[in-house]
Amino acid sequence: MRVASLLPKPNHNKVLMTIHSYLRSLGWFVFGLMLFLGSHLGFADTLDSTSSNAASIGSKIDGFALIDYQGKQWKQEEFQSKKAIVFAFVGTQCPLAKLYSAKLVELEKQYRDKGIAFVAVDSNVQDSLAEMAAHARKFGFEFPFVKDPAQELANRTGVTRTPEVCVIDAESKIRYRGRVDDQYGIGYSKDKVTSKELVAAIESILKNEEVTTTTTVASGCLIGRGPRDLEKTETVVTYADQVSRILQSRCVSCHRPGEIGPMDLGNYEDASAWADMIVEVVNEGRMPPWHASESHGVFKNDRRMPAEEIEMIKNWARAGAIRGDASKEPAPLNFVAGWQLSREPDLVVPMGEKPYDVPASGEVRYQYFVADPKLTQDTWVNAMEIVPGNSAVVHHILVFIREKGNKKRGLEGERGFLAGYVPGTRVEWMPEGMAKRIPANSELVFQIHYTPNGTAQSDLSKVGFWFADSNSITHEVQTTSSVQTNFRIPPRDGNYKTTAMQPEELPNCDLLSMSPHMHVRGKSFRYTAVFPDGNREVLLDVPKYDFNWQTEYRLAKQKTLPAGTRIFCEAAFDNSANNLNNPNPNAWVQWGDQTYEEMMIGYFHISVPIDAKLGRAPEVKKAKLAAPTPAQIFAMLDTDNDDKLLRGEVPKQLLPTFDRLDKNKDGVLEKTELPK
Repeated sequence: MRVASLLPKPNHNKVLMTIHSYLRSLGWFVFGLMLFLGSHLGFADTLDSTSSNAASIGSKIDGFALIDYQGKQWKQEEFQSKKAIVFAFVGTQCPLAKLYSAKLVELEKQYRDKGIAFVAVDSNVQDSLAEMAAHARKFGFEFPFVKDPAQELANRTGVTRTPEVCVIDAESKIRYRGRVDDQYGIGYSKDKVTSKELVAAIESILKNEEVTTTTTVASGCLIGRGPRDLEKTETVVTYADQVSRILQSRCVSCHRPGEIGPMDLGNYEDASAWADMIVEVVNEGRMPPWHASESHGVFKNDRRMPAEEIEMIKNWARAGAIRGDASKEPAPLNFVAGWQLSREPDLVVPMGEKPYDVPASGEVRYQYFVADPKLTQDTWVNAMEIVPGNSAVVHHILVFIREKGNKKRGLEGERGFLAGYVPGTRVEWMPEGMAKRIPANSELVFQIHYTPNGTAQSDLSKVGFWFADSNSITHEVQTTSSVQTNFRIPPRDGNYKTTAMQPEELPNCDLLSMSPHMHVRGKSFRYTAVFPDGNREVLLDVPKYDFNWQTEYRLAKQKTLPAGTRIFCEAAFDNSANNLNNPNPNAWVQWGDQTYEEMMIGYFHISVPIDAKLGRAPEVKKAKLAAPTPAQIFAMLDTDNDDKLLRGEVPKQLLPTFDRLDKNKDGVLEKTELPK
């Protein structure tokens, strides 16, 4: 569709921040009151959380009286007629808790008339009542959502993470504690559930049977407990003196309101509440996310945290997450609300005039939206940012340039694009003197891949541009790729390898960055420059590719590539059951748009000197991808891998080719009959 107007750019930041501050202050006031009441009303006979039987299967959980986010108190007596209570511990900021909240709503509806009660519990000190209310509205909670301000219920049940569930029976005895099921975990998301532990526990109780699986390990965020006295350390590390600066340098650009990080680490209250979780993720190397080997290339956006900083954070958490002298804390970083860069964009173009409705479930093919930026002359931009309107369902977005009305030209997204968004995208200014060019009278095409998440959603994404002075531009930035579409990954193959060579030679240029792209079976990726004299140099090695963090690896120093250079890429895929992201280890997998299919694209970004006569750089002519050979087509169709194809196994459009190659006309094409 065509877009007739651009997004207005009113600045409501101060108003919104004032409202947010008021609500947050109100929430913390009420939370403080609840913390006081919790110590008096929480349990009639509180057990020490360190007691050996506090978390054991079969121990009793009774005498609870907790207050929900609306101020209503829920006592155990109200559930006396129930056959079981499912305590579902959730947090308003935990990504996995958000994923499972929708599922908990469906399970509660399924069992509410069978004598099973669901109670959602928030034990995080950092979650305000206003945030709990918003979470309940968003996911449609129709069951109690209570605050556990002193973590008494968490301690009594032995629950340590969100999302984690604890099921007690009619005698108030713990029958099951652990995960809901195996669909979501740290770093993976399955299309289908293969193990339903919570459902199995509920069904066993309804049938008066023993629960077969009584405990499982739950993945998710550690419950935020806030500052507390733990152990003495020789070195006193405080938030004010050290930790705040580490977080500002490494974490806050993502972990702030409106950004991809699920919690705000820009203030002491939230950072201290997440102290244990911060230690876990930095110690395991999960955060900050970085997957390139240090053996090849030096990158200016290298996110790795030095060992001495990790040790400081660990010491800080071990000592109780002390604040220290607040007057020594650095000033908060300045951000523009809704954008990653330090000022608002010069032009914002939405994908359309109205949101696109994303269904609750099913497969959504790529959607295309056409927008008119209304640029009547060539425009140079030295920064671009795509902002998904609803990151919960937006898998990726590519924005292309197209001559107005030219609907015949294919977009060929695997060969390049104007701007892109994938999970983990971070925006930076292009190097001085460099910019991308949007030709006059062009239109923008948004290619958006949506992934339903269990509830109906809507999305209105947009792209922002920061203009550059055309007189200051000496190099044009262009995006191209090495890509392989002709592959077929066998079932259960844990290390399938394929390669791609850039089909055209590059002009004299500088390499700026590289962006490897695969789907959930992606295992590793490597870029190598093949120079005209035959010499080679490894530019980037990603030994553990992570679909959830598709980083653009930006070189600290631009790499000069002489004319005639080509980029060679190598990739490996894990189609085995050991890959927890794998939707089906028993499937043959080939190129396709959906995440259960695969891609192998080595995008890279180069700067080409401006031609004074053209007023721009000569465009790198992108050669069309080579058509698959008969041998490659044969391999794709030979699903039983017996080196034979029956005529009935061949698509109708390929039958003429089949008949031509079937020399003995027996209706069976053998591999030996293919041309050499």
